[in-house]
Amino acid sequence: MKETELPVCNIGLFGDDVRNFCMNDLSGLFEKFPVFEFPHKQDFYTLIIVEDAEGEIVIDNHKIRLNYPKAIIIKPGCVSSIDINRKAKGTLICFTEVFFSLRYNNNILSQFSFLQREAKPYIRLNNEKKKKCDVLIKLLFEEYSLKKRESDKVLRSYLNIVLFELERLYNPTGFLKSKNLKREKVHEFELLIDQYFSTKKLPSSYASLLNVSPNYLNKICKEETGQTAGDLIRKRITIEAKRFMYYTNYNINEIANKLGFENTSYFVTFFKKQTATTPEQFRKNNS
Repeated sequence: MKETELPVCNIGLFGDDVRNFCMNDLSGLFEKFPVFEFPHKQDFYTLIIVEDAEGEIVIDNHKIRLNYPKAIIIKPGCVSSIDINRKAKGTLICFTEVFFSLRYNNNILSQFSFLQREAKPYIRLNNEKKKKCDVLIKLLFEEYSLKKRESDKVLRSYLNIVLFELERLYNPTGFLKSKNLKREKVHEFELLIDQYFSTKKLPSSYASLLNVSPNYLNKICKEETGQTAGDLIRKRITIEAKRFMYYTNYNINEIANKLGFENTSYFVTFFKKQTATTPEQFRKNNS
């Protein structure tokens, strides 16, 4: 049964004492946290290191079969659900952007290619990398369980190593070696789109918030993503529209209103231009 609103989870669901980082075993996950079994949004990053499991994980309609060891990435704001057998082996690592960024003066998370918006949400782990990941996860979990003095700093260091190992698998050409001010500005733009896409649909509105000219914003978006600033705004609106149609029972008029369109006809025209199908056809094809 589709709901009118998707539940939005924060990392506090793991306990009142959990603020920015949490680890759990996949075995018996649903008994502890049944929300993961159903479509939901979350405001933190999740890494699922799958050792052995049957089933699938769905992230924004992207179905990931659990037929071999994988690292699965759920980014903040994505809609996800987990359907796995109760005896699955693996580890769930959840952390906020604030937790990791305290290690650096800038948001280095935006420079990991597998954490960027267009990245596929999983990385296959070969035998060699799986063994290395197992060692790192064991160290990470041990530190998390002991809760010694300054444990947050140690956890950030271990997590940093895990992320770099995954980056090497996802992007063998190498991590960005120097600070990329343009990439950081585009990331800031993307975060603003997440916040304002229903009320601000023109690049000029975001350029003003970023204290840059619309031409400059468009230029750096093209350089860093291959898409214009307008493309990124329209893509984000389209993603949210699809989420509403796939996961909720709102009618098309209500969805158009929630996305900030002046009338339903304009929304239908917009959606068809972006997807080559009408909202009604999309919902019928994905029901």
